[in-house]
Amino acid sequence: MNAIAPQPARVLPPGAEKPRRYRPRLRYELIGCGLHGHELLGTDAAELRPEDDVVARDQGGLRWYRCLRCDSWIALTPPDQPARKYLPPRDDITLPMRGKPLRDRYVLRLISLERVVHFLVLGALAAAVLLFADNRAALNAEFTRVLQDLQGGLGGSVVSSNEGVVHDLRRLFAVSITSLYLVGVAIAVYAVVQGIESVGLWLGKRWAEYLTLVETAVFVPYEVYELTKGVSWLKVVALVLNLAIVAYLLVAKRLFGLRGGGRAEQAEYDADVGWPAIERATPRPAPELPDALASEPAGQPASDPASAPDQAPRQSSPR
Repeated sequence: MNAIAPQPARVLPPGAEKPRRYRPRLRYELIGCGLHGHELLGTDAAELRPEDDVVARDQGGLRWYRCLRCDSWIALTPPDQPARKYLPPRDDITLPMRGKPLRDRYVLRLISLERVVHFLVLGALAAAVLLFADNRAALNAEFTRVLQDLQGGLGGSVVSSNEGVVHDLRRLFAVSITSLYLVGVAIAVYAVVQGIESVGLWLGKRWAEYLTLVETAVFVPYEVYELTKGVSWLKVVALVLNLAIVAYLLVAKRLFGLRGGGRAEQAEYDADVGWPAIERATPRPAPELPDALASEPAGQPASDPASAPDQAPRQSSPR
């Protein structure tokens, strides 16, 4: 009897596994297809070859296209006016991201959007400081006039307090113009750094991950010190968010050689993205049974001539 060749374990497409009620799993492939649509190949090809079964198949008058991102099979009619005869060569096809690299892209882009907010806020603050430095003399004269009018109208130095907004404004006007320019330039430089981080993270550049890690980790001790002076929800959220970013970049992105470093990161990318990953997730037909097994009736075990008992009728001996 011929032995049945073992088949490799099939990789289930995203969303095909049994759902978990209390620990749902995000399928970034399905999120990507929901946002950008399916990645179909062969919708403009006139004919399909046997080697094209991985991505498209003709069956029952329909053509089944496989999404290269989420592995869904979409049934459409063949093209009426195809633009090409066959599918392009595999080397000319840019495959979409899948698996862990796709998850990392979404996480890095979320961090990138957070850096965009920093860039906008810091840019506005730098512009305000520089404009204040340019017009400090006029603003100081106007502030003094308004303060004198208030004091004269209220009959005394009611607003000459050592606390509050008036006190803070007096301290601000007491800062030299050179110091104001230096502060404005420093804030502007920091805003530019945030903008560079945002662009690099959005494009998935590894240097941007290192820059983000170093810049975020440097400010963690300062945030902890601010919490020792007074606790607020904004400070707590900022600290937790920055710690999460540092932990993610160190552990998940394997920076500074952690968990194998860049080589392990590239190996994960090669395992999840590319034609080998597509081949592993391709549904395969059921293995064909040998003739001896296929001829047996359903529910009956296969017969083995070597172990089958003698089927000839027994004759009783005469008495």
